[in-house]
Amino acid sequence: MKNTFGNALTVTLFGESHGPAVGAVLDGLAPGIPVDEKYIAEKLSLRRPYGKISTARREADAFELLSGVYNGKTTGTPLCILIPNADTKSADYEALRDIPRPGHADFTAQTKFHGFQDPRGGGHFSARQTAALVAAGAVVQTALEEKGILIGTHIFRCAGIPDRGFMDPEADIRTLCGRPFPVLDEEAGGKMRLMIEQAAAEGDSVGGVLETMVIGFPSGCGEPWFDSLEGMLSHMLFSVPAVKGVEFGDGFAFADLKGSAANDAFCLDAGQVKTATNRNGGINGGISNGMPILFRCAVKPTPSISKPQKTLDLKAGELTVLRISGRHDPCVVHRARAVVDAVTALVLADVLTGRFGTDYLGGI
Repeated sequence: MKNTFGNALTVTLFGESHGPAVGAVLDGLAPGIPVDEKYIAEKLSLRRPYGKISTARREADAFELLSGVYNGKTTGTPLCILIPNADTKSADYEALRDIPRPGHADFTAQTKFHGFQDPRGGGHFSARQTAALVAAGAVVQTALEEKGILIGTHIFRCAGIPDRGFMDPEADIRTLCGRPFPVLDEEAGGKMRLMIEQAAAEGDSVGGVLETMVIGFPSGCGEPWFDSLEGMLSHMLFSVPAVKGVEFGDGFAFADLKGSAANDAFCLDAGQVKTATNRNGGINGGISNGMPILFRCAVKPTPSISKPQKTLDLKAGELTVLRISGRHDPCVVHRARAVVDAVTALVLADVLTGRFGTDYLGGI
């Protein structure tokens, strides 16, 4: 089982949803990166449940930095982050051991691990693991911001309600960083929340699309084939629970364009090479071109719903009807924003470290 991602900078996940803790180990970090625990806590707060549109499970996410930090800065050795689990209700899952929940990893986990997996709360497959990813991502986000690289994600669409796109990239990104429900048009955000509440009242759930922009990222980073920048980002983004689609720039809309409309013409802006448009999302041939990196992720509706669903009782070998109880999100799109930001930061830090060396992001 592979729980480590990255080349020059790696992140390893450990723990289960209802185990003592979840956590992450960052290896390959430059020495001298400031580690702001308040900043990490702020990023974790954006992943936590928000109001009536989220699960009733409330974890404090009181993380511990067990290694790799001294006097508020990275040492260059493996950094271990531990986040204890406290608000667990494992009894909610006792009846589900042999009854796979539709849309979840219960059945695939059973076939891979032969029943030895921890089934409580989804175990190692749970989105609870993303708390550790967000904390790890926050460490490198600090270093990226020192280099002028900013990452922002908003709800592009949720329950069929659209948000406006990025207009003033830096201002929009800074605005999003302070909003627990990440939209650029707050009127649209209000409509989205009403649709989420309506789905919850019906015992159902909704999904949506997240759009991410990265500004300040240098050109020339990425590889032309198997470690293309799109490939590395997609690999990590598809590790985020509920993400089922990723597109860069115009993405699938390219299929309906002619080359004359799809190509980004080159130009000079204050002596710098840029493109007049950014349909390719800041990447050509797997390598960054210096324009803002832009991509979108499709997030499926939360599979845990209280409506009756058909499934199998694997032990009895017969069909059954499942009614899921317990605490679940009617929508995870707004919470996934912090995770997408974090994994994007981890990929970009890995690529930069591989391109320019370990000390590039450090305080040397």
